[in-house]
Amino acid sequence: MATTQASEKTTPTVHGTQKKRPDTTRGRSSGRQGMFVRLSLDDKQRAEYWADKRGFSSVNEYVAEAVAEKIRRENLDYDLPTLEIARLNELVDQVAALSKNSANLERVVITGFDSLIGLTRGDNYLLDDEDGELV
Repeated sequence: MATTQASEKTTPTVHGTQKKRPDTTRGRSSGRQGMFVRLSLDDKQRAEYWADKRGFSSVNEYVAEAVAEKIRRENLDYDLPTLEIARLNELVDQVAALSKNSANLERVVITGFDSLIGLTRGDNYLLDDEDGELV
Protein backbone atom coordinates (compact mmCIF):
# COMPACT_ATOMS: atom_id res chain seq x y z
CA MET A 1 0.00 0.00 0.00
CA ALA A 2 2.90 2.30 0.62
CA THR A 3 3.97 1.95 -3.00
CA THR A 4 0.54 2.98 -4.23
CA GLN A 5 0.56 6.09 -2.06
CA ALA A 6 4.07 6.94 -3.20
CA SER A 7 3.12 6.62 -6.86
CA GLU A 8 0.05 8.82 -6.32
CA LYS A 9 2.23 11.48 -4.75
CA THR A 10 4.71 11.48 -7.62
CA THR A 11 2.06 11.63 -10.34
CA PRO A 12 2.05 15.18 -11.67
CA THR A 13 -1.29 16.91 -11.73
CA VAL A 14 -2.32 18.45 -15.00
CA HIS A 15 -3.96 21.84 -14.49
CA GLY A 16 -7.39 22.28 -15.97
CA THR A 17 -8.21 18.56 -16.04
CA GLN A 18 -9.29 18.10 -12.44
CA LYS A 19 -12.94 17.27 -11.98
CA LYS A 20 -15.06 19.38 -9.66
CA ARG A 21 -16.30 17.76 -6.54
CA PRO A 22 -20.06 17.23 -6.56
CA ASP A 23 -20.43 18.82 -3.12
CA THR A 24 -19.28 22.25 -4.28
CA THR A 25 -22.05 24.82 -4.51
CA ARG A 26 -20.20 27.68 -6.18
CA GLY A 27 -21.90 27.29 -9.55
CA ARG A 28 -25.24 26.23 -8.15
CA SER A 29 -25.82 29.22 -5.88
CA SER A 30 -26.21 31.59 -8.83
CA GLY A 31 -27.59 29.04 -11.28
CA ARG A 32 -24.53 29.25 -13.50
CA GLN A 33 -22.66 26.50 -15.25
CA GLY A 34 -18.88 26.48 -15.42
CA MET A 35 -16.86 26.83 -18.60
CA PHE A 36 -13.30 27.54 -19.64
CA VAL A 37 -12.33 30.57 -21.70
CA ARG A 38 -8.97 30.91 -23.40
CA LEU A 39 -7.76 34.49 -23.87
CA SER A 40 -4.56 35.96 -25.18
CA LEU A 41 -2.30 37.56 -22.60
CA ASP A 42 -3.31 41.07 -23.70
CA ASP A 43 -7.02 40.27 -23.54
CA LYS A 44 -6.61 38.72 -20.11
CA GLN A 45 -4.79 41.78 -18.79
CA ARG A 46 -7.44 44.08 -20.26
CA ALA A 47 -10.21 41.97 -18.73
CA GLU A 48 -8.50 42.10 -15.33
CA TYR A 49 -8.08 45.88 -15.65
CA TRP A 50 -11.72 46.52 -16.57
CA ALA A 51 -13.04 44.05 -13.99
CA ASP A 52 -11.09 45.88 -11.31
CA LYS A 53 -12.11 49.30 -12.63
CA ARG A 54 -15.82 48.37 -12.78
CA GLY A 55 -15.75 46.85 -9.29
CA PHE A 56 -16.33 43.19 -10.15
CA SER A 57 -15.22 40.69 -7.53
CA SER A 58 -13.36 38.61 -10.12
CA VAL A 59 -12.56 38.42 -13.80
CA ASN A 60 -15.02 35.52 -14.06
CA GLU A 61 -17.87 37.79 -12.98
CA TYR A 62 -16.78 40.39 -15.53
CA VAL A 63 -16.59 37.79 -18.33
CA ALA A 64 -20.03 36.42 -17.40
CA GLU A 65 -21.51 39.93 -17.55
CA ALA A 66 -19.72 40.61 -20.87
CA VAL A 67 -21.13 37.42 -22.41
CA ALA A 68 -24.64 38.27 -21.18
CA GLU A 69 -24.37 41.80 -22.61
CA LYS A 70 -23.12 40.49 -25.98
CA ILE A 71 -26.04 38.06 -26.15
CA ARG A 72 -28.48 40.89 -25.40
CA ARG A 73 -26.96 42.94 -28.23
CA GLU A 74 -27.17 40.00 -30.64
CA ASN A 75 -30.85 39.63 -29.74
CA LEU A 76 -31.35 43.38 -30.36
CA ASP A 77 -32.34 43.75 -26.71
CA TYR A 78 -30.75 47.05 -25.76
CA ASP A 79 -32.05 50.41 -24.62
CA LEU A 80 -32.93 52.87 -27.33
CA PRO A 81 -32.95 56.53 -26.41
CA THR A 82 -36.35 57.98 -25.72
CA LEU A 83 -37.81 60.48 -28.15
CA GLU A 84 -36.95 63.35 -25.81
CA ILE A 85 -33.31 62.31 -25.58
CA ALA A 86 -33.10 61.78 -29.35
CA ARG A 87 -34.60 65.23 -30.00
CA LEU A 88 -32.27 66.85 -27.47
CA ASN A 89 -29.26 65.19 -29.14
CA GLU A 90 -30.47 66.46 -32.51
CA LEU A 91 -30.80 70.00 -31.14
CA VAL A 92 -27.31 69.86 -29.65
CA ASP A 93 -25.93 68.81 -33.04
CA GLN A 94 -27.81 71.64 -34.76
CA VAL A 95 -26.47 74.23 -32.30
CA ALA A 96 -22.92 72.96 -32.87
CA ALA A 97 -23.37 73.23 -36.66
CA LEU A 98 -24.85 76.72 -36.29
CA SER A 99 -21.87 77.77 -34.19
CA LYS A 100 -19.43 76.57 -36.85
CA ASN A 101 -21.39 78.32 -39.60
CA SER A 102 -21.43 81.54 -37.60
CA ALA A 103 -17.66 81.39 -37.06
CA ASN A 104 -17.07 80.81 -40.78
CA LEU A 105 -19.37 83.70 -41.70
CA GLU A 106 -17.56 85.97 -39.24
CA ARG A 107 -14.20 85.06 -40.78
CA VAL A 108 -15.45 85.77 -44.33
CA VAL A 109 -16.94 89.16 -43.36
CA ILE A 110 -13.79 90.27 -41.53
CA THR A 111 -11.59 89.23 -44.46
CA GLY A 112 -13.87 91.06 -46.90
CA PHE A 113 -13.84 94.28 -44.86
CA ASP A 114 -10.06 94.08 -44.49
CA SER A 115 -9.77 93.83 -48.28
CA LEU A 116 -12.10 96.83 -48.80
CA ILE A 117 -10.21 98.94 -46.27
CA GLY A 118 -6.94 98.00 -47.94
CA LEU A 119 -8.30 99.03 -51.35
CA THR A 120 -9.55 102.41 -50.08
CA ARG A 121 -6.18 103.16 -48.50
CA GLY A 122 -4.42 102.26 -51.70
CA ASP A 123 -2.02 99.77 -50.14
CA ASN A 124 -2.94 96.78 -52.26
CA TYR A 125 -0.29 94.69 -53.95
CA LEU A 126 -2.40 94.71 -57.12
CA LEU A 127 -2.13 98.52 -57.38
CA ASP A 128 1.69 98.58 -57.19
CA ASP A 129 3.61 99.67 -60.28
CA GLU A 130 5.13 96.83 -62.25
CA ASP A 131 8.89 96.73 -62.43
CA GLY A 132 8.96 93.86 -64.92
CA GLU A 133 10.13 91.17 -62.49
CA LEU A 134 8.08 88.16 -61.54
CA VAL A 135 7.95 87.58 -57.86
